[in-house]
Amino acid sequence: MQATGIARRGFILILSSPSGAGKTTLTRQMASDQKWGLDLSISVTTRQRRPSEIDGKHYNFIDREAFEALRAADNLLEWAEVHGNFYGTPRRPVERVLGAGRDMIFDIDYQGTRQVRTKLTQDVVTVFILPPSLAELRHRLERRAEDSSDTIEKRLANARLEIQRWSEYDYVIVNDDLDDAFRSLEGILVAERLKRERRTGLSAFVESLLAEPN
Repeated sequence: MQATGIARRGFILILSSPSGAGKTTLTRQMASDQKWGLDLSISVTTRQRRPSEIDGKHYNFIDREAFEALRAADNLLEWAEVHGNFYGTPRRPVERVLGAGRDMIFDIDYQGTRQVRTKLTQDVVTVFILPPSLAELRHRLERRAEDSSDTIEKRLANARLEIQRWSEYDYVIVNDDLDDAFRSLEGILVAERLKRERRTGLSAFVESLLAEPN
């Protein structure tokens, strides 16, 4: 929201976390709240669709051949291999959103975050979501009931590696309570939209203020 109407450059808000820590839930909750006007980045992936997922809404599910063609043509802003599957972000939809001065929210891992930050350093804000404990993380993965026991063990093993990347991020939220975590994200979004260097219309606004008679 821009109550004053001052022009602002759009940016990318990236959420990362171990599987089950809440990044996808928080990302979609933020994107669905119309007051924030966020565009949701839809990744492509080669993994199998879960029963609760909708193609084109949660991910664009493609085969490896199609993924490799996108990568070879440099049509991915970032890509990563996670748990034996490929994930990536198509470049063109992101460029269209930022070019229109809007913000976009991403749900990607630390590998993808590094790539996006390298390419779009000035326009990237990163948030890492931590679980309150590994025991709670296991409980959430089991409660989801969408992965085999072997897959859950693999995700928990990878979680330890992913958690070690927390210090690479601008902000860190411990997702002990989903509502509290959501409010923290809202605060981050407000603060980042108010940053001086991002508000391209401030100079003109200040000049107009100074031109007013006393």
